[in-house]
Amino acid sequence: MSTDDDLNAFITREEIQATDDGPLSGLTVAVKDNISTEGVRTTCGSNMLADYVPPYDATVVTRLKEAGATIVGKANMDEFGMGTTTETSAFGPTRNPVDTDRVPGGSSGGSAAAVAAGEADLALGTDTGGSVRCPAAFCGVVGIKPTYGLVSRYGLVAYANSLEQIGPIAPSVEEAAELLDVIAGPDPNDGTTREEGADSDYANAADGDVEGLSIGVPTELVEGADEGVKAAFDAALDELEAQGAEYHEVSLPSVETAVQAYYVIAMGEASSNLARFDGVRYGVSGGYEGNWNESFANAREEGFGEEVKRRVLLGTYALSAGYHDKYYKKAQDARAWVKQDFDEAFESVDVIASPTMPTPPFKLGESLDDPLQMYLADANTVPVNLANLPAISVPAGETDEGPVGLQLVGPAFGEETIVRAASALE
Repeated sequence: MSTDDDLNAFITREEIQATDDGPLSGLTVAVKDNISTEGVRTTCGSNMLADYVPPYDATVVTRLKEAGATIVGKANMDEFGMGTTTETSAFGPTRNPVDTDRVPGGSSGGSAAAVAAGEADLALGTDTGGSVRCPAAFCGVVGIKPTYGLVSRYGLVAYANSLEQIGPIAPSVEEAAELLDVIAGPDPNDGTTREEGADSDYANAADGDVEGLSIGVPTELVEGADEGVKAAFDAALDELEAQGAEYHEVSLPSVETAVQAYYVIAMGEASSNLARFDGVRYGVSGGYEGNWNESFANAREEGFGEEVKRRVLLGTYALSAGYHDKYYKKAQDARAWVKQDFDEAFESVDVIASPTMPTPPFKLGESLDDPLQMYLADANTVPVNLANLPAISVPAGETDEGPVGLQLVGPAFGEETIVRAASALE
């Protein structure tokens, strides 16, 4: 078994003890390093926050401690959540425990690698466009992206507020559901949280009963997948059918525009959110000799990595005068179209299935020189965030290059349904 020295799954190894006994007593949890932990540094994988120590806990961290969990450290991540490989971290890349020459996925790669390697029993990641599901698929574990509003985002360092959710990563569906039971529910500190799902019992939903379940398979999310991924996906569908589910093709034509729309929206929100890192309120100092513009520019040049700079620049451009309607408004229109397509599909099916990622795990360094390849790898995951829906990635076999994940998407607050369906594959 690889050790953390081999994997670089953690940025900070520091134990945070539980404040109470509860359903997670005796279990260890890795927390992604963009989730605030009182007294323990929270870097977001960036030099900009290399020495930042939050004065408060995120709501999910408070709930972990109250549930009896022991937090064992802050997991490595792509800088500010911007990446699909956990190679943009200022603290070095995380390696995949299944094959250390390959990436673990991102941006929650450290969280998934820690669970896959047995460095933590459970983990929290964040998912803005697939950042829980992608590493879960690449590392052969389970990851849940909850419905937007099910889990509090209070204490999460924001990347794209309208898209992101905190979600569990675990070795099994039932364990992921148990963690979701702990962190889900409304929070007065987060006005986007909802009462729906507050009384649900996700762990008990992992009973594997898929008799009569209707599964929609969108051709648009399967056709471009690697042949080995397709084979594993088809085998997983056949297994579900053998247990009583039925599946048929559906169409989601809007997903052809989803990646473009997602990156315009996410980068626009990132440009706004990351404006606070100016070297005065937050971040490294750019020096100050009376010229504010130079100080601001120096702080961001020194503090941000290349991928973050790229996304902030593109987002600022998309929001600028004369281009807002041309790009950002059109992206929001495309987002509404994506949601409409999902809503129509759920009138005839219970869940929607696709490969989580269209390829097996990349080799380290393979996508760093080609950002477009990295962006296109999110084709199957970003539509879910645009539509604010829940989704789960569950292991569905392996290719010669590594694990394959099956993604199951449910209607809003349909976590129990996707948990039940995913558990049938275990």
